[in-house]
Amino acid sequence: MKYENNWDSLMQRKVPEWFEDAKFGIFIHWGLYSVPAYAPKGQYAEWYWNAIKTENPNENQQAFIDFHKKTYGENFEYADFVKDFKAECFDADEWASIFQRAGAKYINLVSKHHDGFTLYKSDYTPGWNSVDVGPHIDFCRELKDALDKTDVKFGVYHSVYEWYHPLYLKDPEEYALKHLIPMLKELMEKYQPATLFTDGEWEQTDEVWHSTEFLQWLYNESSVKDFIVPNDRWGKGTRGKLGGNFTSEYGYIDGGSSPGIMNVIDTYTRPNEECRGIGGSFGFNRIENPDDYLSSKELVHMLIDLVSRGSNFLLNVGPTADGRIPVIMQQKLFDMGNWLKVNGEGIYATRRYGFSKDKDIRYTRSKDGSTIYAFLLKFPFGEVYLDEVEYSESLKCSLLGSSENIEVCEKNGKALLKFNPLNPDELESEYAYCFKIEK
Repeated sequence: MKYENNWDSLMQRKVPEWFEDAKFGIFIHWGLYSVPAYAPKGQYAEWYWNAIKTENPNENQQAFIDFHKKTYGENFEYADFVKDFKAECFDADEWASIFQRAGAKYINLVSKHHDGFTLYKSDYTPGWNSVDVGPHIDFCRELKDALDKTDVKFGVYHSVYEWYHPLYLKDPEEYALKHLIPMLKELMEKYQPATLFTDGEWEQTDEVWHSTEFLQWLYNESSVKDFIVPNDRWGKGTRGKLGGNFTSEYGYIDGGSSPGIMNVIDTYTRPNEECRGIGGSFGFNRIENPDDYLSSKELVHMLIDLVSRGSNFLLNVGPTADGRIPVIMQQKLFDMGNWLKVNGEGIYATRRYGFSKDKDIRYTRSKDGSTIYAFLLKFPFGEVYLDEVEYSESLKCSLLGSSENIEVCEKNGKALLKFNPLNPDELESEYAYCFKIEK
């Protein structure tokens, strides 16, 4: 169908099925802010420039300012970080290998954050992109080409506003028409990403951003119209309501002002996605330590919980200015990938099934409904009662990553799984355990 320039028409477009099947993606926040790589704990390092330019700073912003003056001096400008954004250790094929080993099915590279600096050569950012200055590398092109050799899809994040762009400060709508929309179209046609994660929309309405006009072009005319997955950040109040997939961030729908994700996503009838960092920041923050990072077990449990609710998990990594993904982040990604190798069939291409009253059980199902997957978030001992699975004599059960015989019994009309004591050293899985129930 041809989509019209209004939300009623645009919302009829379904999110392409590949996205709902993918379940797990990697976010990549990387740019000039990766040079200072600083934020007070719990704050976003990628907001560095905004914080140090604030005229009436709050306590957190003052911490940025104090750090900047002490480390770089009074006269050091944000643009001066270009000379130290060298990416001398960047290897696109290595990154692609890491993401594939993690079990991710797509990535979102921050092509442009709110500072306006692009990680590709754009006609709209002359002298303010990674090809013209700094490392002189088109990171979008190199990473896309590397990922095209894997089964991980290339996607982008793109901020709709820029803190200090002269045209935005003068007239946001003129900025949208002359800068933002043409640049978005250029990005789509030049790199043909599978996802478009817009952000920074909250200062203006979708009318000012001309969001429906752009989406009409995206869905009808662009080269990515058949597979692109945009999100819901298209203007004040659009999150969770209008756009492609619905997004939340660190458990909140809109900057912490809306209910926690677990109170909201269960009501969604549209594919959705939770994004967060392994630590408290998206951009790399040098002062975060191991205690500030989620454990591999917590990350696996978060993935299971989100997928059981019909959501995707977009987990962020923050590379260093020299182009390395920190080893501690790599290790957690590899732990997730190892777990997915054993249990991925209960994650990928599954759908919501039901919600257990047991806090340690989560469910998914195959798309055709013939198979139910029950995840136990603690070590299985003796028996497991599946309160959402109707008992039938035809039910067959196995434990992924184990050859142990699982007996299916009846209890209160539901399935009760019984098995001999398990040896954890003989199981291929850790962190969480997946029972496969076939009807």
